[in-house]
Amino acid sequence: MRHLTWFTTAILGAGLLVAQAPPNVKARQNRQDARIEKGKADGSLTDAEAKKLEARDKALDAKIRHDRKDGGGLSVKERKRIQKLQNKQSKKIENQRHDKQTK
Repeated sequence: MRHLTWFTTAILGAGLLVAQAPPNVKARQNRQDARIEKGKADGSLTDAEAKKLEARDKALDAKIRHDRKDGGGLSVKERKRIQKLQNKQSKKIENQRHDKQTK
């Protein structure tokens, strides 16, 4: 019985840690950059599409840098806003890579 209680506590505790961990903004930006590069390499993104996505990505990177400098890091509100922008960018990458246009 004691093992079951310990196990349940450990699982719940680990779940709380995962739920509270802040999303890593820079890691997500890096993954999105890699998706754009992969699209360029495999031809699923045209040059114009890639340039547009890269410009949006660069603007988002600048926004993140500015927000980090502004107050010594990202506030919860800034992090949520950036996450929304990253979600939009992710959908744009997805749509452009699968729109059947090729180089």
